[in-house]
Amino acid sequence: MTTTAVETYLSADDVRAALRADVVRGLTSSPKELPPKWFYDERGSQLFDEITRLPEYYPTRREREILAARAGEIAHASGAGVLVELGAGTAEKTRSILDAMRDLRSLERYVPFDVSEQTLRDTADAIAQEYPGIDVHGVVGDFDRHLGRIPVGGRRMVAFLGGTIGNFPPMTRRTFLAEIAAALRPGDSFLLGTDLVKDVTRLEAAYNDSQGVTAAFNLNVLTVINRELEADFDLEGFEHVARFDSENEWIEMLLRSKVDQTVHVSAIGLKAEFAAGEEMRTEVSAKFRRPFVEAELSDAGLEVAHWWTDDHGDFALSLSFPR
Repeated sequence: MTTTAVETYLSADDVRAALRADVVRGLTSSPKELPPKWFYDERGSQLFDEITRLPEYYPTRREREILAARAGEIAHASGAGVLVELGAGTAEKTRSILDAMRDLRSLERYVPFDVSEQTLRDTADAIAQEYPGIDVHGVVGDFDRHLGRIPVGGRRMVAFLGGTIGNFPPMTRRTFLAEIAAALRPGDSFLLGTDLVKDVTRLEAAYNDSQGVTAAFNLNVLTVINRELEADFDLEGFEHVARFDSENEWIEMLLRSKVDQTVHVSAIGLKAEFAAGEEMRTEVSAKFRRPFVEAELSDAGLEVAHWWTDDHGDFALSLSFPR
């Protein structure tokens, strides 16, 4: 018999407070910066779904190729009966792993972890219907505060897919990986998706698509702030910029002010001045090399046991175990 439970550690008030704090910090810093998590309101999530289907945007396609080809190996190598998915969304990517675990007759429980309560509840219900007989235990939380709330029990594989790890600045990434390692018990494993360093032209094209979907996605963060914090950002006054930083080996997404302008954020009593040509960073997306991934995981207390890439060598999935 399937059982479904959802634990909520993040309220609407918590989300609003976090947005206010991030906007105050980001618009008063130099250079200005906003965290990428605020892209993802309903419209932003729709735009990102469109991005993943664009011809220029290879990461989602390549990761799915690996999962389609290697899900059985991944499930067998992990020995897991419990799949924990961080940033689960609709769980579209992980169904191949769930299928493989079910085929091995090892699948006992699925634990989606996400910041959006409604998305998580919808996902939990869908998985419960598609995989009868397993337990589904959702957790609504934030990576910064609630990883310790992930339920224990059974042999778990914690999956963090999509290359999302690349959105974390280096210090944040190290802290996150250390917390993951500390939460794993003997026999547990960590499945990580990483986008790999490649030709700069292809990298930049993936974030500057010809249809302008990524530009709309980037600008949507201003719409979120306008709506939630009574701001008056003029979207026509900013343009999307994405470029590869070869020193840090990451893509930077920015919004560049076209003119000198003043933005008022009424809900927090903030006034922000933008000079013509001034850039505000909205996302980094780090690209990785295998030795670097292995070193960062090792520093966190994890040892890479398996490494899978697509046929083009664009993307990688690694399976590591606590030492």
